[in-house]
Amino acid sequence: MSSPTGPASGLPVRMPRPRQPGRHRRPEPLAVPEGAPALVLAVPGTPGTATRGLAEEVVSIARSELPGLDARIGYLDGDDAEYPTLQSVLAHAAEERTARYERAVAAGVEAKKPEGPVAVVVPLLAGPDSALLRRVRQAVMDSRVAAELTDVLGPHPLLAEALHVRLSEAGLARADRARLFTVATAADGIILASVGGEEAVQAAGITGMLLAARLAVPVMAAALDQEGSISGVAEQLRSSGSQQLALAPYLIGPEIDAELVAAAAEEVDCSAAEALGPYPAIGKLVLAKYTTALGIAPQQPQGAPAL
Repeated sequence: MSSPTGPASGLPVRMPRPRQPGRHRRPEPLAVPEGAPALVLAVPGTPGTATRGLAEEVVSIARSELPGLDARIGYLDGDDAEYPTLQSVLAHAAEERTARYERAVAAGVEAKKPEGPVAVVVPLLAGPDSALLRRVRQAVMDSRVAAELTDVLGPHPLLAEALHVRLSEAGLARADRARLFTVATAADGIILASVGGEEAVQAAGITGMLLAARLAVPVMAAALDQEGSISGVAEQLRSSGSQQLALAPYLIGPEIDAELVAAAAEEVDCSAAEALGPYPAIGKLVLAKYTTALGIAPQQPQGAPAL
């Protein structure tokens, strides 16, 4: 029996449990370490206004996730006028770091001599493309700047999410699998189009499995830069029962001519979604590659909940 002042003697008293640390704890805000290297986004393909807009949006997303981030854009095929090359961006970052140190010393401020990489270079590629990555690596070497080159962005669950969104925007997939409404033009088989040969196809296939789980339809990867690859996969899907195919580019955008995607879709008589472009997950994955290189965050951002 309880008394006005609490439970009767001998009865257990329920005390509030201390809040446990763990996944429900409010995360500490991530901060850029003092003297951290610049993040340099290596953009493949022929630069233009659309490519620049895409790259700037990706960098903007990364900056919004990590305030104070020194993020820059270097074009693999730049002209060092309107579109700075990767080499010149790296060289400029190195010059600026040295100049900051020299100004501090001249002003009598105690400053640590710069050490470690000047920049972390993140290729704007969803999957491996040995030819493009070789050129990025060569550009870093030619700059004669100490820089760390990260892996490409995929495979990753967030890329499967982005592919799902692009397919739904084109009316080729349900936008929300929780609401089981139908889409008249929804595809019952997806061709995941990559560039970079067989290695890229295998890597795209991993993300393809995640996409297949989201859409509950078969997804097969194929190479846009290998003759017969797209048509061969289309034939496999149709022979296994898929009647309405869709082509989903496993591409950010600048790395290939958009006309090649349209031509491939026309060849196999199916509709195509847009490339991934500046989807928010792209900026987050770029930042994850940077922070992982610095050892200040988990290797990859967690996959977002399914649509």
